[in-house]
Amino acid sequence: MALYEHVYLARQDISAQQVDALTAQFKSVIESFGGKVEKTEYWGLKSLAYKIKKNRKAHFSLLNVDAPPAALAEMERQMGINEDILRFMTVRVEALEQGPSVMMRKREDEDRGERGRGGRAERPPRRQREEAVESVEVAEQ
Repeated sequence: MALYEHVYLARQDISAQQVDALTAQFKSVIESFGGKVEKTEYWGLKSLAYKIKKNRKAHFSLLNVDAPPAALAEMERQMGINEDILRFMTVRVEALEQGPSVMMRKREDEDRGERGRGGRAERPPRRQREEAVESVEVAEQ
């Protein structure tokens, strides 16, 4: 069987519980074809770069799937029919990612206050920088 990462976007006006129900529905489709869903992640309600079917936001969900191509074709067919699904994308991968996805690690970093650092060291307060410059100037004289 092949390995896939599948992401879908659901309308903004449905609840997170309804998104979980959609995920369970698509998971049962995969399992009925003999595949299995290795991991599911709910990424939350996020703003879109542009409107999709009059929606400015969407619920994002990820499914890591190990299934035959027919299972994915049926799941995608049902997603195309479902009015709650705005977009979906399936990518075949060589190996499924273990642990949390990049989106979930990003959220954990934000929770710890590491957002926006860009990997740079934190600068000391202005007064300490000025004192350091003055001490270097005195040492040079």
